[in-house]
Amino acid sequence: MDIKQVCIKASEASIRMAELDGTAKNKALSALADALLEHKDRLIAANAVDLKRSEEEKLAAPLLKRLKFDEKKINDVVEGIRSLMKLEEPVGNTLLSTMLDEGLELYKVTCPIGVIGIIFESRPDALVQISTLCLKSGNSVLLKGGREAVETNRALTEIIDGATIAAGLPKGWITLLESRDDVNEMLKMDEYIDLVIPRGSNEFVRYIMDNSRIPVMGHADGICHVYVDKDADLDMAVKITVDSKTQYVAVCNAAETLLVHEAAAAKFLPVLKAELDKKNVEIYGDEGTRKIIPVKAASDSDWATEYLDYTISIKLVPDADKAIEHINTYGSGHTDSIVTSNRQTALKFMNLVDSGNVFWNASTRFSDGFKYGFGAEVGISTSKLHARGPVGLDGLLSYKYMLVGNGQTVDDYANDRKSFKHVKLNKKIQDV
Repeated sequence: MDIKQVCIKASEASIRMAELDGTAKNKALSALADALLEHKDRLIAANAVDLKRSEEEKLAAPLLKRLKFDEKKINDVVEGIRSLMKLEEPVGNTLLSTMLDEGLELYKVTCPIGVIGIIFESRPDALVQISTLCLKSGNSVLLKGGREAVETNRALTEIIDGATIAAGLPKGWITLLESRDDVNEMLKMDEYIDLVIPRGSNEFVRYIMDNSRIPVMGHADGICHVYVDKDADLDMAVKITVDSKTQYVAVCNAAETLLVHEAAAAKFLPVLKAELDKKNVEIYGDEGTRKIIPVKAASDSDWATEYLDYTISIKLVPDADKAIEHINTYGSGHTDSIVTSNRQTALKFMNLVDSGNVFWNASTRFSDGFKYGFGAEVGISTSKLHARGPVGLDGLLSYKYMLVGNGQTVDDYANDRKSFKHVKLNKKIQDV
């Protein structure tokens, strides 16, 4: 594969993508959804090949669960596409309008980023979510999924490419990269690629940043926490903790560490352990935890570990301040939740925990673009610039300033023949 030519074609396609209106993009999304259902047997067969090979290679059970792309998951991604179609057209929205002077008006208008390279884990459903979000936001996309899903991803990309081009999208708007060498070449293409989004560990994201001049939107580890406060409803706390940990363990928004107020621990931990035992969760605890329930000893490395498995670490803390301190020290800035009936404590937690998603009395598993109503997500951004938290359509947009005049020149203002008025308007660029 000639990566430079791929990037040139993607860049050319991005110009045409930017001019598509909402009707054209929704038509392509509808065709894509229909094609996935039409070719579901092909997709399931391709996925069976990936699963068989991965099982023979002893891929861990949680990762096999991610890899599986059965009829239910196909129906789920199609539902996500239908939901995405219902969202308002994101491109061409006026964010600001100002009359600089009579007949001189400034507009701040949303636009696509251009060409986006996205590297993601072995989740075929992620490929569909990513590509459809890029389509809706008018971007071209280069995709590199985990090698375990090579056959499924290949089939998906061929189906998506064929359906959307038949519906009017430009050739080259979507391309699947299949090797590590392809990725390394892509990282050199800063002339054509506008943004790279790597999904994976901190080390992986850092590698991408260190080996490219292209801007990187980092989606790092998901070291998520639940903090059970002394004022928590303990039944609620058990329910939220179990859901955060076990509802789907192999995802970045599953809880990995549980923090418990010392005053709540004696009543809470035995009940929680009984529920986690039903799910076969392995528990590591600090000294205070081990005095209450029989669990393995936790080490400092456990506080910084993303298990992605039926494993959790537990630590007792004297107050919410220490919980916040622990999260800001060991967390990855992803998702953290407090369980408490004390409003003041909850607001303090949400204001001071330095994460993209902070919850009160809710499972960490809610931090998801689809659940937020974004249609889907390309990932979770743990950075603080451009996009943070679940990255949906808004995170795949930029903006440009459009100035509409009538022959004005700066010289008139520099020599005081005219003066700026800077009056806010309530106009859209389409109204000009």
